[in-house]
Amino acid sequence: MSLTSAATLATLDRTGPRRITDLAAVEGVTQPAMTALVRVMEESGLVERRGDASDKRVTLVCLTEVGASYVRTRRQAGVHAFERLIGELTGDEVEALVAALPALKHLAELESQDRERPKQ
Repeated sequence: MSLTSAATLATLDRTGPRRITDLAAVEGVTQPAMTALVRVMEESGLVERRGDASDKRVTLVCLTEVGASYVRTRRQAGVHAFERLIGELTGDEVEALVAALPALKHLAELESQDRERPKQ
């Protein structure tokens, strides 16, 4: 799976259903490229298109249970990889990581805010 596909699934998991144009802006790709990507993910059973109850003209892209399961599995694999690697660090190195956690959390929040802003 491409990084853009994985990032799109993660965005849908984090933010809920989105318009294709919104997804394209958040992921920094063109609307036609996102349309093609959504079509492939839809054929794979990872996402589905649904109408928007508040605006019948709008179609939203939604994660399916298969897509949500994929995101959870991928995240868990990342957690296990970090657990294994952290287990190989010295006590001082682990303490340094713990001390850096507030700054890392802030970076993640900034990145999340940046991803939600449409690209210029």
